[in-house]
Formats: sequence, structure tokens, C-alpha cells
Amino acid sequence: MNQESQAIDPTVPPSGTGCVECEQGGGWWFHLRRCAACGHIGCCDDSPAQHATGHAEQTGHPVIQSFEPGEDWYWDYTNKTFVEGPTLAPPNHHPEDQPAPGPEGRVPPNWPSKLHQ
Repeated sequence: MNQESQAIDPTVPPSGTGCVECEQGGGWWFHLRRCAACGHIGCCDDSPAQHATGHAEQTGHPVIQSFEPGEDWYWDYTNKTFVEGPTLAPPNHHPEDQPAPGPEGRVPPNWPSKLHQ
């Protein structure tokens, strides 16, 4: 069994529909990422707080999958490369009516200037 397959549990559902830490702290996100090991939803590296990467660093869970509609790619932080993976437990993306950036009502009008790029 390789490292990627050990870092992916296809039976674990996502932790919610938005970034866990942003929801708790009143923040906002650009795009969402899902931990392939535990289902934690965190915000992407372009987002102000970069919670998905922080989760990977804190937990040692190296593989994420996009949690955006129409995207199913995986990323391995350890190897800094895209990897293949199985279909994860549903849902496989945030609700289609949930805006990106989001959540609605918390995104500042000047949000593009606040992205990490």
C-alpha cells in the first residue's frame, strides 16, 4: 500500500459544507478543500487563512481533494503533486447554490485584494 492510499479513507464523509475554522471564527474562503483522510473541510491556499494546509501540517494528513463543484482532483502536500484517488463518500462538493468565495454575507467587497497568490 502506497502513502497516498494510506492517506485516503473513502468512507469518511465531509465535515460540513464550509471551512470548519472560518465558520467557527467568522471568516470567509475563496475555494474549499477536503482532507482525504478525515473529511475536514478547509479553505484553499488562495484564501486568507489557508486552513486546509494548516490542517495537513497539524495532523499529518497529506492528501486533499477539491470540494468545489465539477472538480475531483487530489493534491499531495508531501510530494507537492497531483495524485489519483477513489471516489469519496458524498457529498463530493459544497452545495451548488453556495457561492465561491463564501459564505454569503461574510465576503468583503475588496476580496480579490485579500487573496494569497
